[in-house]
Amino acid sequence: MSDIQLEEILIGAIAGMLAGLRHVAVGASSPVPGAAALLARAKSGTVPRVSVLGSRDNNFFTDGGKELFDCAGQGRIDAFFLSGAQIDGRANINLVSIGDPDRPKARFPGSFGSGYLYYVVPRVILFRLEHTRRTLVDKVDFVSAPGVSEPNVYRPGGPYKLITDRCLFDFDKAGARFVLESVHPGHTVEEIAENTGFEYDVPASVPETPVPDAETLALIRGPVARQIAEIYPAFAERVFGIAQAA
Repeated sequence: MSDIQLEEILIGAIAGMLAGLRHVAVGASSPVPGAAALLARAKSGTVPRVSVLGSRDNNFFTDGGKELFDCAGQGRIDAFFLSGAQIDGRANINLVSIGDPDRPKARFPGSFGSGYLYYVVPRVILFRLEHTRRTLVDKVDFVSAPGVSEPNVYRPGGPYKLITDRCLFDFDKAGARFVLESVHPGHTVEEIAENTGFEYDVPASVPETPVPDAETLALIRGPVARQIAEIYPAFAERVFGIAQAA
């Protein structure tokens, strides 16, 4: 299976994190998480329910983010995806700015409710396709959403995993730190250490992230690719070769 692409490995890995959940929501600009949620549903046939913002065919919300936030607050969303310009070792994310907030070196679109969703969605999967010391830092410059809270804070939600273009981390909530879970094919444990700006735990043995089997790959490249093309046609054309509609 040497022709398997990174995106397909990530889609397969994330889908495994969603198996058996009731409802998975996916925000904007998230083609890989969106495809993973659709794959999890395709493998089950019934669950999870998938809501992808921006989709006509796979979006149960009629009022955009408002209904998403309402459902999340009611405990009716089991998994969501967040990213950040920076992510640190305590799973804090930064979606606001780099440098002094009054004189930032760079500004980003903003938090868009990430702090709220981080608190109430039980399984928040962090996703970052640039695994470098520039993005995975010791301490974020601005905390858009904190990864952990004080014991007296009611918080049913929080970080579950962090997946990058190099590896997969689990998040140990008790220790408030990441644990290296697997390394993607073509990468090494030493390479992960060289390119990660925060400290994390490393087990004695770190496996390779599994690649999708033939049946899963057929689902990804077939029905999942066609469904994600409705929302992300450029992504579907680049990864799966599905031509955009004229």
